[in-house]
Amino acid sequence: MKDFAAIDFETANYERSSVCAVGVVVVRDGEIVDTFYSLIKPEPELYTVWCTQVHGLTLEDTVDAPVFPDVWAQIAPRIAGLPLVAHNKVFDESCLKAAFRTYGMDYPDYEFHCTLIRSRQLWPEGRHNLDIIAARCGYYLQNHHHALADAEACAAIALKIL
Repeated sequence: MKDFAAIDFETANYERSSVCAVGVVVVRDGEIVDTFYSLIKPEPELYTVWCTQVHGLTLEDTVDAPVFPDVWAQIAPRIAGLPLVAHNKVFDESCLKAAFRTYGMDYPDYEFHCTLIRSRQLWPEGRHNLDIIAARCGYYLQNHHHALADAEACAAIALKIL
């Protein structure tokens, strides 16, 4: 796969609609050609301690952030016609669909691929966390759980194993 957009969401709480950050890495002909990162005002607008411990974001970070439809309006043209790739597509795809539903937006039925599923097929033993698989693919993930850093790691993995 040489043309795709790697995507990663962070959530504020256990509701999949509560996306509070997104990172996107656009790859064309095997090269990164664009990156995008934005904080997002989550819906519902509350943070659990556990989620904040994972990614470090709080209500103060996103209180003045744009809402999902405004952020997606910036992303949609960047990824038009591309399949999406995530490390654990079950999570990221469900976040995307939940955000679309929450805001009454028509979901364009994006094609999704999963580097987590593929890594489990290639290496059945051991753990398959994003940072572990990235390292196995020769990419050192810094700032894990920052949406753009995770999307960059996902893109690096996808270029190696998809």
